[in-house]
Amino acid sequence: MLSLDLTGKIALVAGSTQGIGFASAQELAALGANCVLIARNESALKEAVSKLDSSKGQKHSYLVADFSDPKNVEAVASSFVDSNTVHILINNSGGPAAGPANEAKPEQFLQAFQQHLICNHILATLVIPGMKSAGYGRIINVISTSVKIPLKNLGVSNTIRGAVASWAKTMANELATFGITVNNVLPGATATARLENIINNKVNKTGASLDEVEKEMLEEIPAKRFGKPEEIAAMIAFLSTPAAAYVNGTSIPVDGGRTGSI
Repeated sequence: MLSLDLTGKIALVAGSTQGIGFASAQELAALGANCVLIARNESALKEAVSKLDSSKGQKHSYLVADFSDPKNVEAVASSFVDSNTVHILINNSGGPAAGPANEAKPEQFLQAFQQHLICNHILATLVIPGMKSAGYGRIINVISTSVKIPLKNLGVSNTIRGAVASWAKTMANELATFGITVNNVLPGATATARLENIINNKVNKTGASLDEVEKEMLEEIPAKRFGKPEEIAAMIAFLSTPAAAYVNGTSIPVDGGRTGSI
């Protein structure tokens, strides 16, 4: 039987003080992983670490880094990786502000590119040598269903998420022979602060009520509800396990059936 056990594995989880990132850390810890949370708010990190399962002797910790500054992310993460082998990397960072692509400033694209693709790449290249030595690696990028079908009014996000998906597929092809998989999880409309921001932005732009905006969004989802962070995290946790060793180079929507492509 293929194993779902992550005992002894170290997981580096980005953007992990709330939402999908924190839910992912909870799921990984429940499977026995030692979780290292990385985000910019130290007090929130301390609180998040204190809530993780340690019943199997797991040792959880955190790193303080600002993903708007790739050099800071590199310095903080490299210090940890110098003395630890990371087996699982969860790349996750808050999405760019909503708005049409034709109104976006060039610096918005550059900032998003740095925060997402460049920071993902920095973390991946830091942990890959250890994964190769261990013969085990899982790199999972939390992106968006927009890599399948671009979403309305998310011009910068659609553009950058697509770049991350292409990068991930390329890395998957290069690393598979070392026992390292690279996959993308594509959350649909999920009950997080990000979704709240998107809804409020639409309310402010259209003048529609909150209920009207939510109803319109739910009409596009066959499940007729928003996702829960832990539902996205369950897929992330599975992809992190030995049981998922032959799943590689994929982009998996977890969206209640909303994405209109096969």
